[in-house]
Amino acid sequence: MFYGTELTSRLMLGTAQYPSPAILRAAIVASGTEVITVSLRREGAEGEAFRALLRESGARVLPNTAGCHSAREAITTALMARELFGTDWIKLEVIGHADTLQPDPFGLVEAATELCAQGFKVFPYTTEDLIVGERLIAAGCQVLMPWGAPIGSGQGLRNIDGLRRMRAHFDGVPLIIDAGIGAPSQAVHAMELGFDGVLLNTAVAKAADPVAMARAFGEAVAAGRRGVEAGLMPARDMARASTPIFGLAELAL
Repeated sequence: MFYGTELTSRLMLGTAQYPSPAILRAAIVASGTEVITVSLRREGAEGEAFRALLRESGARVLPNTAGCHSAREAITTALMARELFGTDWIKLEVIGHADTLQPDPFGLVEAATELCAQGFKVFPYTTEDLIVGERLIAAGCQVLMPWGAPIGSGQGLRNIDGLRRMRAHFDGVPLIIDAGIGAPSQAVHAMELGFDGVLLNTAVAKAADPVAMARAFGEAVAAGRRGVEAGLMPARDMARASTPIFGLAELAL
């Protein structure tokens, strides 16, 4: 449940870097996603044909402020996106480091505060920092999107302990792993940690077969969630035999 909207799929898919519009559309369908992200800057370059493709996909558009390096730039981009796409959902990115593309926590909170006050439903791209998360919740965000690893790196979940603590701390708040996921197994891991969804782009768009990879990620996210709902067994320090001792044959000497 994200801002009162119930979704069947817990996978969100980015729309950049695909080999062709036809492959992008097929990947969206194959993944089963109901939410696709799009950068306002890319939309501006692609124009009406790209918007038509997004509409035909049947998925909900989540515009993002990718490439913004200040709160003011992100706010302006969000306002333009709301007018263009007709939605108050916005994935908020305020980048603070050029190499790692790590979020700027100060600019992020500033932009989130302003956008929430203007009626936006903000999906903030953040780190696993609990204090930043608290500030974003106080600003009005009802969802947090911590990174798994730097954008496009494919490194998976680099700070397992930090993400586990974040999940425990923000009990009841929807948390979506955003960025760094490179393989379906990593998406499963995110879901098994109790996260509510996964957002990714590069791992599908740059795959040898994007459509097949999109399907694999959709199945992985669903399988991870089903495992959590079924009840995962706890890890143990020692072995425990699954076959009972009672009934074993006794050898007479």
